[in-house]
Amino acid sequence: MGARFHLRSFGCQMNQHDAERITNVLYHEGYRPTDELEAADLVLIHTCSIREKAEQKLYSELGALWPRKAEHGDLMIGVGGCVAQQEGDRLLERFPQLDFVFGPQNIVHLPAMIGAARARERSLRVDYSEDAQERFELPERHPEYPPATPGRAFVTVMEGCDLFCTYCVVPQTRGREVSRPSADLLKEVRALAESGVLEVTLLGQTVNAYGRSRPGMTKGEIAFSELIRRIAKIDGIERIRFTSPHPLFMGEDLIRCYAEVPELCPHIHLPVQSGSSRVLEAMRRRYDRARYLGIVEQLRQARPQLSITTDIIVGFPGETREDFEQTLSLMEEVAFTDSFSFKYSPRPGTPATRRALVPIAPEEAQTRLEELQTLQRRLTLAAHRRRVGTRVPVLVEGQSRRGGGQQCGRCPQNRVVNFTCSEPVPAGRALEIYVSGATPHSLLGEVVAVARSGGSEKTPLELPLV
Repeated sequence: MGARFHLRSFGCQMNQHDAERITNVLYHEGYRPTDELEAADLVLIHTCSIREKAEQKLYSELGALWPRKAEHGDLMIGVGGCVAQQEGDRLLERFPQLDFVFGPQNIVHLPAMIGAARARERSLRVDYSEDAQERFELPERHPEYPPATPGRAFVTVMEGCDLFCTYCVVPQTRGREVSRPSADLLKEVRALAESGVLEVTLLGQTVNAYGRSRPGMTKGEIAFSELIRRIAKIDGIERIRFTSPHPLFMGEDLIRCYAEVPELCPHIHLPVQSGSSRVLEAMRRRYDRARYLGIVEQLRQARPQLSITTDIIVGFPGETREDFEQTLSLMEEVAFTDSFSFKYSPRPGTPATRRALVPIAPEEAQTRLEELQTLQRRLTLAAHRRRVGTRVPVLVEGQSRRGGGQQCGRCPQNRVVNFTCSEPVPAGRALEIYVSGATPHSLLGEVVAVARSGGSEKTPLELPLV
């Protein structure tokens, strides 16, 4: 059967894509995946350090692997991702069962680290490189490695962040901003389109900072808005998404793309973090409440049907009840379709942990989080109910979590649509769905007609995917 690997990954979409890159490297090394831990010759845990719970999960996973390592001495264990970058050799010191540790910029070195582990040598690679070619140089997708979701693909366009928000550990774990050469990006997207991909999601920690000038950045790069326009011209690409942008870089040229580039989906995930200008200043977010609301107004003028989702931190040190109520009022004013909300989690080495700010009691932070999430469920359900009675194009992803023979996909506004069909529809195919119902989590509907498959068939519908 050959060598087997078991990969456990958690975190953001960038981490999900990095997990795909890791998997591809392992395919090229002759490994094949297994869901059974007992069958694995290599176990990799790919980590996230945005919240403390993710670190605790890693430590728990490594502890659980110790008995298996003791029983099967040939088992190799590696840890990658942001916690690996942050903790470095401390992980090797704390967990003797661990063979190697590698940061997000060191996936390319995975084969060498596995070779060292086979020779009973422990290794660490958490160095940074600001050379874009070296940072993004990985083998092409292995022909035996199936896409995670047919018809869709993630494409990394930049990594790192130069903004240093006071609560955020990303600049420490992902390094400074580095933009990938546009020629390489466009070549990858063309290849994806030729393979049947209809939808690409452009990834970066501050994705809309792509191409901005600073010392050390690849010369001659185009602006992010121009990158979107060029991708939109590639035959076969019908949907473009990106995540996560920063409000600081939402310039008029990018906003105009929502009015002028039909392939750009009518959805944006625009993190706000707080509705209080005072808290935003303490977070070093570089915009205030009025500026954020102004961006929202411009975006909705450019694309009236735009769906906006966001990130919100509750209980940042010094946040008063009045500050929190400003966040609630901003949520109502924007009418976010959805939000990812978390209690503030102090991260090692970030400025917020060193400032003399009044911490919020855990019980109060939890109360605020629950209040915010209750409001969001109401806003989400209202947004979904407004779609009932309409027809939407959906790119099929697979079986629905709701069960009952239902399938699911996503509409242009990035909402999950669960639907029934007389017979299963392959993932990667586009459908027209009549929306017949709504829940706080998804739209419900029925198939009207099949649009296309893998970008290779002419559609009988005059309905674009966006």
